[in-house]
Amino acid sequence: MAYVPVPKDLTKVKTKVAFNLTKRQLVCFGGGALIGVPLFFLLRGPVGNSVAAMCMMLVMLPFFMLAMYEKHGQPLEKIVGNIIKVAVIRPKERPYQTNNFYAVLERQEKLDKEVYDIVHGNQKLAAPAVRKRRKDRAAG
Repeated sequence: MAYVPVPKDLTKVKTKVAFNLTKRQLVCFGGGALIGVPLFFLLRGPVGNSVAAMCMMLVMLPFFMLAMYEKHGQPLEKIVGNIIKVAVIRPKERPYQTNNFYAVLERQEKLDKEVYDIVHGNQKLAAPAVRKRRKDRAAG
């Protein structure tokens, strides 16, 4: 009796459309053929068959890489995009920043006290910044 291995994780199984290729692979191979084959026939006369074939392969190689290369579930254009973001777009120095929970609680407590003082009319206890804002509003 023949046994067929069935993968445990079926999310990595891709549906095949034609010739045991996915839609992505068919589109990339079609694009490569659409550009590479006419280039071969245009260059075959002036430079010879072998040079034309090498040029055709060099032009079609990126399309084949886009169709076939995948690392950690990401296609080539996402990998290249991530490399460009890290190397060019984002800043080289990324300082470590945290949001200290204790500092947040202290700021919230100070704001609560300030609001309480404003609501209950304790002018002396209100923070100086609040008094300054009140003066600015009264003047302006």
